[in-house]
Amino acid sequence: MAVKESILGKLQDGTEVKRYTLTNGNGTEASFTNLGGIWLTMLVKDKEGKKRDVVLGVDSVDMLLKNPGHMGEPVGRNANRIGKASFEINGKTYELSKNDKEKNSLHSGPDYWRTRIWDAEYDNAGLGSYVMFSINSPDGDQGFPGNAEVSVTYTLTEDDSLEIRYTGTADQDTVFNMTNHAYFNLAGHDSGDATDQIVWINASRYTPADSESIPYGSIDSVQGTPMDFTSPKPIKRDINTNFDQLNFAGGFDHNWVLDDYDGDVRLVATSYSEKSGIKMSVYTDLPGMQFYTANFLASDFEGKNGAHFGPRHGYCFETQLYPDCLHKADWPSSIVKVGEEYDTTTIYKWEVK
Repeated sequence: MAVKESILGKLQDGTEVKRYTLTNGNGTEASFTNLGGIWLTMLVKDKEGKKRDVVLGVDSVDMLLKNPGHMGEPVGRNANRIGKASFEINGKTYELSKNDKEKNSLHSGPDYWRTRIWDAEYDNAGLGSYVMFSINSPDGDQGFPGNAEVSVTYTLTEDDSLEIRYTGTADQDTVFNMTNHAYFNLAGHDSGDATDQIVWINASRYTPADSESIPYGSIDSVQGTPMDFTSPKPIKRDINTNFDQLNFAGGFDHNWVLDDYDGDVRLVATSYSEKSGIKMSVYTDLPGMQFYTANFLASDFEGKNGAHFGPRHGYCFETQLYPDCLHKADWPSSIVKVGEEYDTTTIYKWEVK
């Protein structure tokens, strides 16, 4: 195991932006930056032993500050959407920026955490090497209450797993619902359309949403709909079906209610590329996962290694609490009380089949 620190570039004020590269004994390699704690690369071996970078992204400082599509970002304090960009805690209403449809809050923007330099520490420990990024999010940051201490720890293990642990505490009751917005393409980040890849999701239900991607509040069965991934299928099989949920979102961009939720880490999804032979398994202790097929990813920018990305060139497995859960009383809540710790883990594991 090894951790290497290098210079990625500089901000306009001269602040150094650093890259941290983790490598295990198999030659599997993952890299991250203290600019936003962003996940930059994930190099794994394919069926021929050739390394492929299976996450989309950008690698210049200027582009990381813009980062179209939030590629590789640890999103917080709240990932996904909050309807009408407001919520109430303890009888007080908090207003957020309306950066989605001019009505809702999306990924807590526009003051995204990706534009900030995070503190970083790294080491080899236990079964793998890790880098931990941490920031202080002051009271009122992005509109949320409480001074918060937040960390995101990436650990690369010898079995080719990347574990992401998110923690958060605050001195007021507040909101925590974090995720990583990585886009995966198991044929390689620059290989184009990813909809021939085969996906399985351990979810017999999902939360249908309106045309603004705000869930109605119902939890519906996937049976008999294009939302059914309980048996593995290529993404492209049903993505263009004339179905209101797909029409609203331009493809898949929904929260699946994961089966067997008990607060422990368990297998919740897999994807597989026949081209590369690479299979990815997703494990989490969370109740929901947003499966997003990059329906609106633009191609008018240059990604890492000169790649140009377009719609459906990757897909996200964003483990999280359900979108807009702050307005759904009977859904798992994203409110974390004073004295409590937000602490959740998601693992992505790669192997060749």
